[in-house]
Amino acid sequence: MLTILGFVMIATFLVLIMMKKMSPMGALVLIPALFCVLVGKGAHLGDYVLDGVGDLAPTAAMLMFAIIYFGVMIDVGLFDPIVRLILRFCKADPMRVVVGTAILAAIVSLDGDGSTTFMITVSAMVPLYRRLKMSLVVMTGVAATANGVMNTLPWGGPTARAATALKVDATDIFVPMIPALAVGLLFVVALAYGLGLRERKRLGVLTLDDVTAGDPEQVLVGAGTGGKGTKAAKATKGTKGGKAGRTGGGAGSGTGGPAADAPDAPGVSDDDEFKGLDPHRATLRPKLYWFNAALTVALLTLMIMETLPIPVLFLLAAAIALTVNFPHMPDQKARIAAHAENVVNVSGMVFAAAVFTGVLTGTGMVEHMARWLVDGVPEGMGPHMALVTGVLSLPLTYFMSNDGFYFGIVPILAEAGAAHGVSAVEIARASIAGQALHMSSPLVPAVYVLVGMAKVEFGDHTRFTVKWAALTSLVVLAAALAFGII
Repeated sequence: MLTILGFVMIATFLVLIMMKKMSPMGALVLIPALFCVLVGKGAHLGDYVLDGVGDLAPTAAMLMFAIIYFGVMIDVGLFDPIVRLILRFCKADPMRVVVGTAILAAIVSLDGDGSTTFMITVSAMVPLYRRLKMSLVVMTGVAATANGVMNTLPWGGPTARAATALKVDATDIFVPMIPALAVGLLFVVALAYGLGLRERKRLGVLTLDDVTAGDPEQVLVGAGTGGKGTKAAKATKGTKGGKAGRTGGGAGSGTGGPAADAPDAPGVSDDDEFKGLDPHRATLRPKLYWFNAALTVALLTLMIMETLPIPVLFLLAAAIALTVNFPHMPDQKARIAAHAENVVNVSGMVFAAAVFTGVLTGTGMVEHMARWLVDGVPEGMGPHMALVTGVLSLPLTYFMSNDGFYFGIVPILAEAGAAHGVSAVEIARASIAGQALHMSSPLVPAVYVLVGMAKVEFGDHTRFTVKWAALTSLVVLAAALAFGII
């Protein structure tokens, strides 16, 4: 009964948010509360929620101070060179923009933190997507999938958990998997190329007259239709059939009509007014550039070395960044207020997710669901338990936390594999194949940073991304099999 109710609860949650019948926050709180009562454990709801909040409180604190820290770094111009580099590559070609998104997300993912990746990627790319009338849900989908592949780095979390759970060396898990993960990353770039071609077909091939020829960063400056600023992008080659897109007269004017009118463009805001990375913004601190760069490198190094808990590192780094860059109290308050919306939205979603995970774990639903799936593996698949583990990693890491999967389920799969001569390290390698899909799970706090900053509906992101992320995970798994890694 718990198994059935667990699957029904998850399905209900996903259907309601994808159909936009409930907000993610409301669904994360009310649906598990209802099902907790249905399984006859309503009296323990408070305990389950507090347990879940206790487990996720450090994550919420980390995200809060990480948003402030990287928000300040964006304000002071630390990432402007990266923006300029990506824009020079992207120009105003939708295909290049989407590919640039995948490359940027993959590069920034080297720090091992999804929230950091999404904050930098969204801040750099979202003004360009809006100016060119591109689908923002394409950006969130590509960024999440690229980060999911890179999330398998030894300091990213899943690999370390698998190594700890099965008592094997993380290097023995990750290094042999590099060819398969490289194939997965190439697939993400190819996917971005295909999605970019679709955007190009919808919008036309674009140029930014008198903008990219001078300073490509200028595409990010300006406000909505009719406002002063740079010339708008205009189509030089229409979509299929020879129809050219509309040429805008004022800054922010569209190409090919509003993206919201396009049938294949979910998640696109039809609000033309936005504020980009103005290269002359008052918050820039060019004289402190190398200090901020050194502080960020030190922060990421200490994170990788695990010198202090990550929430503590971000708390200290945010305090230093604010004090040094904005020594006057009114300026500090202004910077905190500027990022308060993202802080509140993301932290709120994390604590709402704590209700969902608390009920799933406390009632025993997640354990019964996992054991049902494991027990459903045919006896003849014993010698192929690595493949079974890889396939199961897709749904299990999507519907439960990495901790629950790696410490609760993977040891069971490894034990079953050992009875048929499958080594623990092969099970561990296969277990990280599903991370591309995991990074779009509603139980991953970082995904709320992504959709929140991009102002994309979570249901739109889920509906668009899940199929591509699942396919990417299967590509990684197939490559691991082809290379004889598992």
